Amino acid sequence: MHTHLVKTIENVWENYQSKTITDADHEAVRSTLELLTRGEVRSAVRGEDGVWRAVEWVKRAVLLHFLITPSRIIDTGPLQFYDKVPLQVAWGERGVRVVPPTTVRYGSYVGRGVVLMPCFVNIGAWVGSGPMIDTWATVGSCAQVGERCHSRGGVGIGGVLEPIQASPVIIEDDVFVGARSEIAEGCVVRKGAVLAMGSYLSASTKIVDTTQGNKVTFGEIPAGAVVVPGSIPSADRTHSTYALIIKKYRDEKTDARTALNSILR
Repeated sequence: MHTHLVKTIENVWENYQSKTITDADHEAVRSTLELLTRGEVRSAVRGEDGVWRAVEWVKRAVLLHFLITPSRIIDTGPLQFYDKVPLQVAWGERGVRVVPPTTVRYGSYVGRGVVLMPCFVNIGAWVGSGPMIDTWATVGSCAQVGERCHSRGGVGIGGVLEPIQASPVIIEDDVFVGARSEIAEGCVVRKGAVLAMGSYLSASTKIVDTTQGNKVTFGEIPAGAVVVPGSIPSADRTHSTYALIIKKYRDEKTDARTALNSILR
C-alpha cells in the first residue's frame, strides 16, 4: 500500500551520511508520521502466528525525523516548547478526553474514547480505542496499547527505537496494569492479563506460574493471567530473586475489580 514511501525511507536510511536530504525525503518522513498519527500504519504488528514484530521502515522514519528536523520553538496554546516534534491538539473532535498537562507527541496514534489523565505518549506509540492512561503514566516510543486497557498512575510502558528490529512493549486488549508498574525490553502482556501494583517486567524477569507447577518463563505474560510481584529463592537458599507470580487466571471477581468506570467517561 505504501510501496513508494517505504522505498524512499529505506533509501534515505541507507544513504543519509553521503546524500543530500531533499524536499522529497522530508516529505516522506512527514507522511509516515502523519500515517502514524492517523493510525494507518504501526511500528509493530501482530502476525498470524501471534508474534509481534517491529515494522522496521516505520521506526526508521521516526529516527530520520530526529536526524533531519532541527529543534524549534513550538507553541501549544499558552505553552511553549523547544523540540523537534510538535504536540497534538484538537482532541474534542476526535472523541478523546485529555486532562492537562497531558503530552501526546505528533506521530503517535490515540483511538476514540481514550481518557488521558496527565500523562505522556511518545512518538510512534499506538493506543487503541477505549483505554484510560492514568496520571503520570508513560507510553514509550513505538509501544502498543490495546483496546479497553487501564494503565494506573505512574505506570511506565517502555518503548524502543533502536535497534531497529527490536520490538517495543506490547500491551494487548483488556489488560489492567497496576499503579507504579514498569514493563520494558520488548515484553508482551497478552489479552486480559492483570498486573498488580508494583509489577516490574523485563526480558530477564522470571514469571512463575503457580497454576502449572511453578513453571518459569520469560518475557511474556499469558492471556488472562493475574500477576503479583514476589520472589523465588536461589538454589543454595542464600538469597531470593525478584519474580512475577501468576496466582490464577481471571474470573468474574477479577473482572469486577478491574472494570473501567463508565461514569468517568
